[in-house]
Amino acid sequence: MYKLLLSWRYLRTRYIALASIVSVTLGVATMIVVNSVMHGFTTEMRNRIHGILSDVVFESRTIDGFRDAEWHMDRISQIAGNEIAAMTPTVVVPAMLNFQVGEQWITKPVQLIGIDPETQGQVSDFGHYLQHPVNRRQLSFELRERGYDTYDHQAGPNSRPRKQMAFAGMGYRRRMAESRRFLAAMTASPGQNLPPQPGAGEDASIPPADPFAGVNLADPFSHKEAEDGAAADSGYEQHTGLVMGIALGSFPQQIGKKKDGTPEYEDVFLVLPGDDVKLTFPTAGMPPQAVSGVFTIVDFYESKMSEYDSSFVFMPIRKLQQMRGMIDPTTQVAMVNSIQIKLKPGVDGSALRDRLQAEFHPELYVVSTWQDKQSALLAAVQMETAILNILLFLIIAVAGFGILAIFFMIVVEKTRDIGILKSLGASGWGVMGIFLSYGLALGLLGSGVGMGLGLWLVAKINWIADVLGRITGRPVFDPEIYYFYKIPAIVDPFTVTWIVCGAVAIAVLASVLPAIRAARMHPVEALRYE
Repeated sequence: MYKLLLSWRYLRTRYIALASIVSVTLGVATMIVVNSVMHGFTTEMRNRIHGILSDVVFESRTIDGFRDAEWHMDRISQIAGNEIAAMTPTVVVPAMLNFQVGEQWITKPVQLIGIDPETQGQVSDFGHYLQHPVNRRQLSFELRERGYDTYDHQAGPNSRPRKQMAFAGMGYRRRMAESRRFLAAMTASPGQNLPPQPGAGEDASIPPADPFAGVNLADPFSHKEAEDGAAADSGYEQHTGLVMGIALGSFPQQIGKKKDGTPEYEDVFLVLPGDDVKLTFPTAGMPPQAVSGVFTIVDFYESKMSEYDSSFVFMPIRKLQQMRGMIDPTTQVAMVNSIQIKLKPGVDGSALRDRLQAEFHPELYVVSTWQDKQSALLAAVQMETAILNILLFLIIAVAGFGILAIFFMIVVEKTRDIGILKSLGASGWGVMGIFLSYGLALGLLGSGVGMGLGLWLVAKINWIADVLGRITGRPVFDPEIYYFYKIPAIVDPFTVTWIVCGAVAIAVLASVLPAIRAARMHPVEALRYE
């Protein structure tokens, strides 16, 4: 009991130990905050990567793909049917996207992905990243009449406004078609009044009064000639639909500053759902030839991963197979170049990957998990987290050296007290226990306060970032860089536990050498000059 009483007395009276407690507190709090933020970023990134990639991807080594996806899916089901929740075939091919803005044509390289709208949502979170609420429940390549999100549904009402999306849909397409016809008619018959348009001093983002009220829009495309000199559409309201990465057709523009001085942005769209674009891509077979087609945008895809949002375009797989010549004209059997596989909960994707790879020729097929597809990025993030933990743990190590120095000072200062205790019958282990208990008390107190401070900082981290942004006049966390509207922070109980236990262990280990020195002290030598 005397060991605990002396430890508590030293803790209350030796204010020099406060420096060690503060060092341990700051080290523990910093490590908790950094690990929580890194865990949040990693989780968000993994979820977004996994949102487009299924658990396991079975693909061919050639862009032309393999024949008969149904046979391959049946074979995969025979191998691991009890472990598979869903499968869907896809076709992936590089392409060039073209669309016109004013008098200028914009050309961008893209990854064109042919998907089955009925089954794609069963193998990934693809639907979650679409901009129309109905499409998020079940994708359709038919253009919706209206109802597209005017705010980012993933970020809530505090996100940037998207006023132009209020126009998107079939109504916008009909108005644009009738506007072109009306302007063409006015060009052919000058002198008539044009419909009112927003003037230079008006806000073009506010929908004007419909200039075509009363005009029959039942068949606005009846006289519209198709692209490339093809036959007239004859009432066909849209081309084959496609879903385009949102970054391909929009960009953020600064429109001013908020009250706290930070920049305020608004998304500007070059094209909207209802506009037409042109795609050019190679056919299957040798030698490949270029084939082009006109498509109608029916929705935008926004995963918050710039690699995806600025390069992915999705269209119906059957249409892509037809245009690339991937369907046998005799048997009508189509070719695909990948099969997306969704696993049941708890199934080991790596083990299933190895089993499938052993059953199919590795010269023709590649089987990989979604982690394999992005292994370089995931490994880089994991390495960065490990290095940060090592560097930050050095802060607690510095506190440990401080405890070591302080304890040696206490041993020298309390030489007489140690001699008196030993002369009264205290054993060496008892004296040693005093200093070990003192070190444990410092570690527990510093780690406990640090854990509380760290958890509070994690809970208030976005509020703290906003306050610092108002003080400095610059956003601490810029959504334009990180693609998140708030700092993602996830507290992992296991990580918090090992941080606290590690800090306590360092404090105890730092007190071992001074404790041993005190325990070995002879009472006669300690009291010789007293």
